[in-house]
Amino acid sequence: MFTKLKATKMGQVFLVNRDIAMNEAEHAYEKTVLEIGPGHGILTLELCKKAKKVIAVEKDKLLYDELKRNYNLENLQLINADFLDLTDKDVDYSSIDIVISNIPYVISSEVIAWLVKYKKEAVLCLQKEFVEHMMAASGTRKYTKLSVFSALALSISEIMVVDKGNFNPIPSIDSEIIYIRPKQGNNISEEEWKVINALMQHKKKTVRRAILDSESYLNTGKKIADMISQEENYSKRRVFSMSPEELLVLARRIIAYQKTKGS
Repeated sequence: MFTKLKATKMGQVFLVNRDIAMNEAEHAYEKTVLEIGPGHGILTLELCKKAKKVIAVEKDKLLYDELKRNYNLENLQLINADFLDLTDKDVDYSSIDIVISNIPYVISSEVIAWLVKYKKEAVLCLQKEFVEHMMAASGTRKYTKLSVFSALALSISEIMVVDKGNFNPIPSIDSEIIYIRPKQGNNISEEEWKVINALMQHKKKTVRRAILDSESYLNTGKKIADMISQEENYSKRRVFSMSPEELLVLARRIIAYQKTKGS
């Protein structure tokens, strides 16, 4: 029986199966690893056995102090900070080869965005439902802007499903470990992401209606919505039926019309 642990203020749960931690650590061999939210250090210790260096960032001061007491390892750098507040001035991101973490689930989206921004590969343990949204196909119930973002920016491989009983406290759903690699040549602009995100807010509507309903955010207007909807590719399409690649093309068409409108 495990000693019952309390979830942190961030709702973090802790892996208690060392075999799973060892499996994750296999990806750390001779690399500089960033670990986000090490918690009680079950993965940290396994990473240090394989990695050249481990940089572990823990926000919770009590957990940080516990790690400092328990793990006095030459290749371990512990940082007591909120990962989301760090910059490349605090940590030399260029030295990091891979992120390997059982991350606090509440920051999953932010960590995925960070991986894309800094073009880092990762082995992450995430809520299974979150992974299902990442990998959802167009036209399905779980297809969201996260699905589009993930498909356009990342290559994702499933490693293993982790039953919820391997965590303490036991969460309500299972988790999944995935391997993430940013796609090469990913040059999608912030403006294009902005348009895609706006359209996906109205994913069940027709392209024309979604553009109109995004007017206050995109500054498009009825004329652009009508022009786009008259094009053969979009005349009867609903946003959620469009693949990530089709949505990117649509976003670029809308931006092109916006520039014409402004000229």
